[in-house]
Amino acid sequence: MLIAARPRRASGRTAALAALTVAGTVLIGVPGTAAAAPGDNGDVKIHKTGTPPGDPSNEPKVCDFYLDAVNFDALEHFTYTIDGQGNGPNAGTGHLAGSATADAQGAAHTGTLTLSDGLYKLVWKGDNWQGAGKQKVFTVDCGGSSPSPTPTPTSTRPGGGPGGPNGGPPAGGGGLARDAAMGPVAGAAAVGLAAVGGAVWLRLRRRPHGAS
Repeated sequence: MLIAARPRRASGRTAALAALTVAGTVLIGVPGTAAAAPGDNGDVKIHKTGTPPGDPSNEPKVCDFYLDAVNFDALEHFTYTIDGQGNGPNAGTGHLAGSATADAQGAAHTGTLTLSDGLYKLVWKGDNWQGAGKQKVFTVDCGGSSPSPTPTPTSTRPGGGPGGPNGGPPAGGGGLARDAAMGPVAGAAAVGLAAVGGAVWLRLRRRPHGAS
């Protein structure tokens, strides 16, 4: 009885070891579900022009701006799109698209970008990423400045003021100057006529008294 029981115990141990070996093989073959997608471990920020690359701050309202990517894989290549969002007077109406490549430290940034005022959404994606990529919503606000009014031109004609030179007579008023210039001549003529008239009058008065 005792001799017959020993082989059974050995068989039970062998079966248990075989089961553990199979289970371990299955566990080793299961990939890790928590692993991140290749390269999708960095961040991209929107900086106004003048903010240094690598600055940790994110600026949701800008005028001229650029995109700053950090902590990605070395030499990784990216594409991006920026499209207007929303409706009404604050909706963005512009569109931008481009690409960038990370350096050996996994950093990349674009040149200066400009858009009309409004609300926009950035989509930043690596070439080997899965999914929609990294997205950010921001506002472009350059203040809506209006152009300076055009100055009224000043007159350069003699006289110093607009509307014609000063000091001369108005149109149609030249008779005053002409009368002033002819005053002495008219006076002399009047004296002459008075003298002639007086002589004629004296001759006419003398005739009834026999004067020739």
